[in-house]
Amino acid sequence: MSVATADVISAPEFRAAGTDLSERRRSGLSCGAIIDLAASPDTIGVAWNADGSARIGALTTIAAIASDPRLAQAYPGIAAAALGLATPQIRHMATLGGNLAQRSRCWYFRNPQIACLKKGGADCPARSGNHLYHVTFDLGPCVAPHPSTMAMALLAYDAKVTTDRRSGLSISDLLGDGSNGAADNLLASGERIERIELPVPLAGERALYKRAISRTHAEWPLVEICVRAVISGGAFQQVHIAAGGIAPVPLRLAASAAALQDKQISAATIAQAAELATSGARPLPMTGYKLELLTGLVRDVIERIVA
Repeated sequence: MSVATADVISAPEFRAAGTDLSERRRSGLSCGAIIDLAASPDTIGVAWNADGSARIGALTTIAAIASDPRLAQAYPGIAAAALGLATPQIRHMATLGGNLAQRSRCWYFRNPQIACLKKGGADCPARSGNHLYHVTFDLGPCVAPHPSTMAMALLAYDAKVTTDRRSGLSISDLLGDGSNGAADNLLASGERIERIELPVPLAGERALYKRAISRTHAEWPLVEICVRAVISGGAFQQVHIAAGGIAPVPLRLAASAAALQDKQISAATIAQAAELATSGARPLPMTGYKLELLTGLVRDVIERIVA
């Protein structure tokens, strides 16, 4: 394996709380200039529009999102995801924008002596190496799963991202489709996230978030999902399911959602939706176990939502 290129290590980086950046600097992965971000009314806190929709500043802490009662009522999946990620110490420091723009957690990327695709290397060493916690949906040359829990939850809510240069970006616009193994996101050099725009809440929405974790690696999920649904007359309506920890980007589980849409609640319907969660999966030699975790999570969360 070759040594990482110096120009990648020394690139300037933004710092909000610095929960991820500080770790990378301690390890020697990052040693370039730091640009500190100062909070402003547009970048911190939750603001509400007349139609009931909301916008969250990029420098709002994860803990503030998790503890906001109005946000939890209007967007329960987002609040639950914020409450479930990392640890209380991290949640009180980490920001929404930082969570969306954080770098890969892959141990090959985090090793400053190894050149992977995201550091100017020619290949992904995890593909032929230890990829126990990596993708089951192999979408591109890099097989590290995207680390952002909030991106997964925001995908379920069709949220839009505003930067200092662009507006109206979907989560897919921000993170890509997984085919670019050289980048964690599609932000231009020097571009920063300013706020997240949430659509008008669905009346009567139920939503839950759940993650499957390793006992000794509780900070990072093996698989995580966010399910939203409106239930009326004993039938599923407006179903949205997103998953993380399984692909280079958060994924919509479209086949599972379609299996529930407009269907009467039944054990058979829920079981079918759970089985369809793995549609299109291409696990690596060491990640097949995640398919069972994904199927089980989808079934469990849907059963909880209808209970």
